Amino acid sequence: MPAAALKPKPLPTQSTAKHPVLFDSPYEPEVKRPLPAGRPRQWYVTHNRRLKAMRLAIALLDSGVYLPDQAHDETIRRTAERIGMRPPSDTTCHMVRALMRYSR
Repeated sequence: MPAAALKPKPLPTQSTAKHPVLFDSPYEPEVKRPLPAGRPRQWYVTHNRRLKAMRLAIALLDSGVYLPDQAHDETIRRTAERIGMRPPSDTTCHMVRALMRYSR
């Protein structure tokens, strides 16, 4: 019998790293830089909407919502409220589901 068959398979949440990974603690986000000047207003609106959608998609994934079909508008809005964000528009909710769909 091969040795690999005797070795127990790690759990999906168990690390397979040979050495412990050190994390910088406490976490500090990057310093925000101002957006470039001179772009049309619509560019800034779209840029901020994408950032909001990305934050919401990450929060949904962290809370256990993995499929776009599970992320209804109301679920996304409740998540936004829970993380202290203003309620997203229908367009942003659609963008959140698109991010979840295309990340697979």
